[in-house]
Amino acid sequence: MTVPDGVPGVPGVSGRFSGHPRGSRGYRGVLVGLAAAGVATFAQLYSLQGVLPELAADLGISASSAALTVSAATLGLAVTVIPWSAAADRFGRLPVMRTAILAAVILGLAVPFSPSLPVLLGLRFLEGAALGGIPAVALAYLSEEVSRLHAAVAAGTYVSGTTVGGLLGRILAAPLAELMNWRVGVASVSLLAAGAAAVFMLTAPRQRGFVPARGTPGDRLAARLAANLRSRRLLALYLQGFLLMGGFVAVYNYLGFRLGEAPFGLPQSLASSLFLAYLAGTWSSRAAGTLAARARGGRKPVLLLSIAAMGAGLALTLAENLPAVIAGLLVFTAGFFAAHSIASGWTPLLAAKGRAQASSLYNLFYYTGSSLLGWAGGHYFQQGGWASLVLFVGVLLLASALIAALVLRSNDDGGR
Repeated sequence: MTVPDGVPGVPGVSGRFSGHPRGSRGYRGVLVGLAAAGVATFAQLYSLQGVLPELAADLGISASSAALTVSAATLGLAVTVIPWSAAADRFGRLPVMRTAILAAVILGLAVPFSPSLPVLLGLRFLEGAALGGIPAVALAYLSEEVSRLHAAVAAGTYVSGTTVGGLLGRILAAPLAELMNWRVGVASVSLLAAGAAAVFMLTAPRQRGFVPARGTPGDRLAARLAANLRSRRLLALYLQGFLLMGGFVAVYNYLGFRLGEAPFGLPQSLASSLFLAYLAGTWSSRAAGTLAARARGGRKPVLLLSIAAMGAGLALTLAENLPAVIAGLLVFTAGFFAAHSIASGWTPLLAAKGRAQASSLYNLFYYTGSSLLGWAGGHYFQQGGWASLVLFVGVLLLASALIAALVLRSNDDGGR
């Protein structure tokens, strides 16, 4: 009996695999595997953000120098997402992700043994470069291995894994760093990531939907990248990622230093619990998508509203009482994740060709902003305190809002 082409999870008359259906063993394997990969990746990427004050004290360096350990990893990720995506087009999604996650785990386990800041920065850059193979490829693997009917739900599971990983990396390392030292805290996260990587290796099913890229002169990587860089509206979205992520990371990099000083004087283990504000982003990212679908102007007004929320929350963090700072951080975080979900989701829709490359470019700008602006904020913090950092981030938010208001169009889902 011949199975009709297009039935999820089985090959049709054309012989092409059309994705694991929801509820099948393959579908569960994809979800569990990618969620574990997300945990492994983002736990390692941001593990040092929760221990920056201890690291600075141990190595005798400034706050901005300590923050370079976060920037080095995100910069390594930023510069490799496009090469990793090109490798995945040629060699396959799963082999590339397996290579990336194994290399990242090995490098992550070496990080706590760094004898000096230069060695630590070098290892963190290489660790980030290896980690780039997961976000660069994961959603492409998912879209090819899961039925199109359920791909959005599966993608949400992967994103949840990245959120949980980022949160675990921060809140697991900090208490152990205070109890023992930052090396023990970071080592614990590396071991957690190794366990998550093992789950990914064991559960992610072999790829069946991958078709090797057969490039023609007009479809080569450089041509697709150039086409997406020529679009003013895509550039505007890339700059949203660069500016907003840079400001977001700057706030989280240095908030622990501020809360450890007067008038707060919080121990780092308690200050690190404020990373739980990330959970506000779990709600706001979904809410922003729902609001954009219902709003008359589509995505643009929701993006501008989200940036305004970031500004309001940022202003609240200037208060010198802890409840106001917590409220401000919650609003700031919710606004950021709402804006990021709108900008990242809008990007491939505006790409006339090379949607994967358009998303890779967004990730490039996004993580470059995290690296450069997240580190640069430390100079303002060291020179003028928290108020100076707030002014720096406020300027980034204003620039982002002006670019969005002047360049992006309402109800625009395509075209040049």
